[in-house]
Amino acid sequence: MLGSLTAEILVWQVSLSALWLVLISRLEPLEVFAGLGCALLGAVAAVAARRAVSGW
Repeated sequence: MLGSLTAEILVWQVSLSALWLVLISRLEPLEVFAGLGCALLGAVAAVAARRAVSGW
């Protein structure tokens, strides 16, 4: 159960981080870290929303 949760968050994290990197105009360390942090929050929210809707 915990392994699938971690894998799902990781997939969302990678997907959202890749989208962030495509959309930003410059690649500075602060921009990358901000994007990774926002992607992690978005990933956790997406997993929580999906599990709430599906009844997990």
